[in-house]
Amino acid sequence: MLTLSADVAAALRAGLPVVALESTLVSHGLPWPANLDTARAAEAAVRETGAVPATIAVLAGTPTVGLTESELTEFAEAKGTFKASRRDLGAAVALGRTAGTTVSATMALARAAGIRVFATGGIGGAHRRTSASDPFDVSADLVELARTPVLVVCAGAKSILDLPQTLETLETLGVPVIGFRTDEFPAFYTRGGGGDASCRVETPAEAAAVFAAHVRAGGAGALLANPLPQELAIPADEFAAALTQAEADAVTARITGPRSTPFLLARIAELTGNRTLAANRALIVANARLAAEVAGCLLAHPGERPAGDENPPRQADFR
Repeated sequence: MLTLSADVAAALRAGLPVVALESTLVSHGLPWPANLDTARAAEAAVRETGAVPATIAVLAGTPTVGLTESELTEFAEAKGTFKASRRDLGAAVALGRTAGTTVSATMALARAAGIRVFATGGIGGAHRRTSASDPFDVSADLVELARTPVLVVCAGAKSILDLPQTLETLETLGVPVIGFRTDEFPAFYTRGGGGDASCRVETPAEAAAVFAAHVRAGGAGALLANPLPQELAIPADEFAAALTQAEADAVTARITGPRSTPFLLARIAELTGNRTLAANRALIVANARLAAEVAGCLLAHPGERPAGDENPPRQADFR
């Protein structure tokens, strides 16, 4: 069921570095035309580093690894696009839906295609609970990291989440949090405050070596946390005030479930004069560039076949 673009298929056959890119950022995370501009800039950053970008989505029921320029443009302009996490891939395929893939779904499809590095903005995590009656809501992204051997380059978890609980959950699931030139887990729009990274690296080559060793030791996914540049970061107290107001507005508007994150991010952008939008775009591109550098370094560390995987995915299976 998986379709690979011609350039992605050729790169994988030739053993060139390939970087997966998430499509929910295009379909749900950013407004038009910033979504298309940012997606193009992220792909360009990957190419400038010598790697091949593979933006992943489901197009009319077909999981597609590597959107063409026309597909990307049409996808960015589409209205009412389905949002698919790992659990929703079967429904999107069977019902012929066009869907943006979240971190968990993108990781699964990247792994199926043989791609080892994935760049995004921020991962999902444990949601904040304002009362004891609130459900314990943990993103499927964390579970996917625990079972799928893909390195996810991000700017931490989204700042609207419970970051200490997110880090605790990652520790429980055995997912390394690798800080890129930082000892802290970045908080997406703010540089620090998310807690401690489990280790620190200074170069893409070190990041590649840590991830490869983690997989060889029987681990699965890992996070490479890349902080937002200081000049674009939102002061922590200013962001906290905007988040409090956005959460109150969500309650008033009765926004719950999957609609919560897009609503909160859009409202916070309004409250900060779109500074979070500019920060979001910048960190997506920076993460794409770093992911491409790490993907190149990973070529020195051949992928390991998972235990019990007698028939791992082959390029020929997905023509």
